[in-house]
Amino acid sequence: MTDYAEEQRNELEAIESIYPDSFTVLSENPTAFTIKVTSDAGENDDTVETILKFTYVEKYPDEPPLYEVVSQENLEENDVEDILTLLQQQATENLGMVMVFTLVSAVQERLNEIVDQIKSRREEEKRRKEKEAEEAEKVAFQGTVVTIENFLLWKANFEQEMAELKRKKQKEEEQAGKAKLTGKQLFERDHDLDTSDIQFLEDAGNNVEVDESLFQDMDDLDLDEDDPDFDPLDLGSDED
Repeated sequence: MTDYAEEQRNELEAIESIYPDSFTVLSENPTAFTIKVTSDAGENDDTVETILKFTYVEKYPDEPPLYEVVSQENLEENDVEDILTLLQQQATENLGMVMVFTLVSAVQERLNEIVDQIKSRREEEKRRKEKEAEEAEKVAFQGTVVTIENFLLWKANFEQEMAELKRKKQKEEEQAGKAKLTGKQLFERDHDLDTSDIQFLEDAGNNVEVDESLFQDMDDLDLDEDDPDFDPLDLGSDED
């Protein structure tokens, strides 16, 4: 007849010596304890961790112990579910033998795999970002692929810009033409120009001052205005 209590005590002592820093007894009747399981350090010293709780049933090890994940660190929900599935599988395979060390070792191995998966996900994410950057650079280098839709859009914008430039140029030419009107065009635009010019001459004549001393010696000049060769401009040359 199997002495379940003796086997449980012996295993408990062995577990305490194997995991002295992570083993904690919670109760003696029924016997319940926790073991903290931490993965090996991964890249950048990443680790994942879980605390497993085991409770002996009366006929352990012929019946599996009760187990649960009471806490975890850096694990996702699906990781916890995988650990529980793994514990169930290992417990079924090891019925009839003390199995806590086997169960903890299986979880330890699983945590190490998770750390490796974290590393793989990071590397995959890095490669994805690098690929996206390369694709973006390639698109920038090659330019936009021409399609019927974007060509028609470009054509409409181009024609609109050209029409706007043409209107602007015509407006500038009209303004320049107004600034360079001929005398005739100015006269046609302002019919008062003729009278304004006459008025200007009259005003100027009324304001002209004559120096009469310049004409005092005019009577002494012998002017023969009937002479066909008479030239008023040569009067001064006779004295030379």
